[in-house]
Amino acid sequence: MRRVQEAEPAAGGVGRDVGFVGLFRAEYPAIVGLITVVVGDRAVAEDLTQDAFSQAHQRWDRIAGYERPGAWVRRVALNAALSWRRTRQREVRALRRLDVERRIEAPEVSEVWRAVAALPGQQRAAVALFYVEDRTTAEIADILGCSESTARVHLHRGRQALGIALGARSE
Repeated sequence: MRRVQEAEPAAGGVGRDVGFVGLFRAEYPAIVGLITVVVGDRAVAEDLTQDAFSQAHQRWDRIAGYERPGAWVRRVALNAALSWRRTRQREVRALRRLDVERRIEAPEVSEVWRAVAALPGQQRAAVALFYVEDRTTAEIADILGCSESTARVHLHRGRQALGIALGARSE
């Protein structure tokens, strides 16, 4: 078994000089927080984040050479979270057809984050990255794998939808 190199994270993010253990220590809490916002359930977020880090560990020889391996892990975790949400929505629709009640949100999730959770996937991810992790639109674009202008559109549309949803609820 080879030894994993550990290093302190570079200012402004975790760079390629950090070993897997260093990446995990530096990024895990933030990614769990981000994914919790996207899925609305901390336990599920922890599972999805751990799965993303597991994939990173399996591919570490390649990912270690990336300038920002944390962005790769975020993208994998976000994709898994969005997939989990789609599956969950299909389950809820099927249960409604069967007339079965099921609580779908954690009680500690605020009204604002419930509204964020109701956004379409890319908008939800962009809003979470911007407000939870204080990411720039360039970083959001990199993590989501789209152009910066597309990331700005996702963020703008997400904000508009939140304004409508939260404005309607307050009236």
